[in-house]
Amino acid sequence: MRLTHDPKHLRHVTDPKDFGRVAVLFGGTSSEREISLRSGNACLAALQKRGVDAHAFDPKEKPIGELVARKFERVFIALHGPGGEDGTLQGALEFLGLPYTGSGVMGSAIGMDKLRTKRLALASGIPTTDYVILKSPADLENCLERLGLPLIVKPATQGSSVGMTKVEKAEQLAAAYQAAALLEPTVFAEPWIIGAEYTVSVLQGRALPSIRIETPATFYDYQAKYFRTDTKYSCPSGLSPEAEKHLANLALGTFEAVGAEGWGRADFMMDKAGKPYLLEINTIPGMTATSLVPKAAAALGINFEQLVWQVLETSFTRTPIA
Repeated sequence: MRLTHDPKHLRHVTDPKDFGRVAVLFGGTSSEREISLRSGNACLAALQKRGVDAHAFDPKEKPIGELVARKFERVFIALHGPGGEDGTLQGALEFLGLPYTGSGVMGSAIGMDKLRTKRLALASGIPTTDYVILKSPADLENCLERLGLPLIVKPATQGSSVGMTKVEKAEQLAAAYQAAALLEPTVFAEPWIIGAEYTVSVLQGRALPSIRIETPATFYDYQAKYFRTDTKYSCPSGLSPEAEKHLANLALGTFEAVGAEGWGRADFMMDKAGKPYLLEINTIPGMTATSLVPKAAAALGINFEQLVWQVLETSFTRTPIA
């Protein structure tokens, strides 16, 4: 069994029986397990409420091969981070012949890698900041000379801002590098942009209204994303129609550049002059009570249950064949 794939073959359904038996994958073993559990349980409840024959499946507890043994017909992926969002799981599902939501192997793998996403964005004319790859402590001096201060250090393939550190003084850089390097070997730094943060959600090939994010934290980090109650979200974001359209085009252009599809999110910083810079994309964003994609969808009158339904519809772009 294998899958054929056609992004244009997006099927809209009204009968929950058309989805068949659905596995909602969440949990897993990444550093984002806690958020994945929250996202997955919310999506599972929404699908069940709309009559979908949906069931929980945690890859940490069961081998992926059980999806076939338990006769699931398609998969809703709510796994965040490495092992769920990086193409690994998508490749396994391709091998098993099980249609799944969102981006495929290539789009997931590239989208999870902030560094490769930046390179493709630059090649496609999408503005993003300069960067320096940090392979060892020997690279730190060159990083400071090239980028200056302040800057931010990031592990390349972690989500939810895990392992990121703002560096305001030269003596802080070594510790920031070590913190990121503990998570993975590929670490990079980029200039700190002073300005407003925006995110644009993508759903079934269209951009949803942008959201402006304001947090009293140093930046929109893990705590600000999921636990702080003083993070502010504005949707509509207050941008002019022209700026809103430009940001939407950048989000869609980034998805096209990396081969992402179905649904997701693109994050931007806008400098004081009003120029947006791509930060990263998320091919399986959070779907919790404080998550951004549901907020953007709600601005268009799409409630959470409808949103989850539409995400599940993206699995129809893949068809199993013998």
